[in-house]
Amino acid sequence: MKSIQVRTPVHAGARLDRLPIGPFHRRVLTLLGLGMFFDSFDNNLSASVLAAMLDGKWSTLEENSLFLSWGYFGLMLGVWFAGWLSDRYGRKIAYQFNLAVFGFMALLAACAPSMEWLIPIRFLMGIGMGAEYLMAYGLLAEFFPLASRARCLGIVAIASGVGVFLTALVAMAVIPTFGWRAMFVIGGVGTLWVWWLRRHLPESPRWLERVGRNAEAEEILQQIEGEAAKLAPLPPYATDAPRATPRKVPVSILFSRKVIGRTLVAILVNVTCLVGAYIMSGWMPTFFLQQGMSVTKSLAFNAAMMTGWVLGPMLSVYVADRFGPRKGVITFGLVCAALGAVYPFLSNPVAIAGCGMLLVAAVSLCLYLGLGGTLELFPTEYRFRGAGLAQTVGRGCLIASPMIIMGIFRTYGIGGVIGAVSGLYLFAALLLAVAGVETSKRSLESLDPDQHGDDRQRDSTSGQAEIAVQANH
Repeated sequence: MKSIQVRTPVHAGARLDRLPIGPFHRRVLTLLGLGMFFDSFDNNLSASVLAAMLDGKWSTLEENSLFLSWGYFGLMLGVWFAGWLSDRYGRKIAYQFNLAVFGFMALLAACAPSMEWLIPIRFLMGIGMGAEYLMAYGLLAEFFPLASRARCLGIVAIASGVGVFLTALVAMAVIPTFGWRAMFVIGGVGTLWVWWLRRHLPESPRWLERVGRNAEAEEILQQIEGEAAKLAPLPPYATDAPRATPRKVPVSILFSRKVIGRTLVAILVNVTCLVGAYIMSGWMPTFFLQQGMSVTKSLAFNAAMMTGWVLGPMLSVYVADRFGPRKGVITFGLVCAALGAVYPFLSNPVAIAGCGMLLVAAVSLCLYLGLGGTLELFPTEYRFRGAGLAQTVGRGCLIASPMIIMGIFRTYGIGGVIGAVSGLYLFAALLLAVAGVETSKRSLESLDPDQHGDDRQRDSTSGQAEIAVQANH
């Protein structure tokens, strides 16, 4: 391998931000999308699988609650471990580790002889699944040019949303014929296939530069730029743009004066988006079943509502590109609150399914933009730990939530559960409107709180960078 001498700063961020979308970006986007698809499939198969196990007397409501709680405990540990691993040893080792773990565990879950075995297996499976949202959105932020970052966030969200929707459809076709175990087999085989395909993804040049491995960063950047240059001459990059300098920071920086505001906003947004999505995708079939529907009708009703997991991400491509993550979550957080206020008063089955579909669409849009936007709040050297902490707390709230949700449902019905979700989204929308950081069309380097202390105004450097990038596209 040819040795690359680096005598000047690499400027990874500025060089990546000025590139046009080319074959490299499309490969990365495809592989990230596939990972998100199977992560959504494995994460959301619990809704249909638990309903089928409950109907077949293979499990009880209490065991189902333990299955979900231990699964989310695994997700909580997994996302924090992936955040630490990514910032300490690099993005590449983390995104391959998570796929291998939850792929192999999914196959093992298909062989579980009882719930006593399946529950701890789901915990281990969750450790692997917990990292995919973090890794996919983080890699997208670090590889893709700022002019296309938000739009590509929406495209990856479509892959994830299709995974949620197809989980319900596949469950309707597979579970009545082959049983619930087949769902774990499908998810496990697909995940391991993506793990094999992603083995050639490169390390993030932004991270390499931040840890002082400039020669490796330069080599990867030259490969990416060389591929892009075959299509068209490359535009120049701003050498006076905010530049990364190597430094190591402890996790305590997340609670420092300059960063703690972002940390708290990220945590509260993640709690709201994860809890809302969990209730809408994980509990609806069980609720319908408890209200007297058959398993087949429950799954069919759920599948109709789950089309919102495709509609929402499709809208997110436009919303993210036009308004950015912050304004998108504010707008559709209010939509979630409004639809949630109407939902409990509907009685017509068509109206319930239609309103439910729109509510799920808004919930999914908030989930993808909320979690994806969180990664842009933190600098490269602690980006994954910051977003990982926010997701860890969010997923931690899900551990106790099954018991709370069942208590609300038994007392107030579906309306009470959806009403509680509406309140969460209203709070998140107001929080972002007052204290949120605008990241749309800004380079990741310009968002560094150590370089730019004002979170509410775009500095002149980032504004000039936006104009330059838009001119080149």
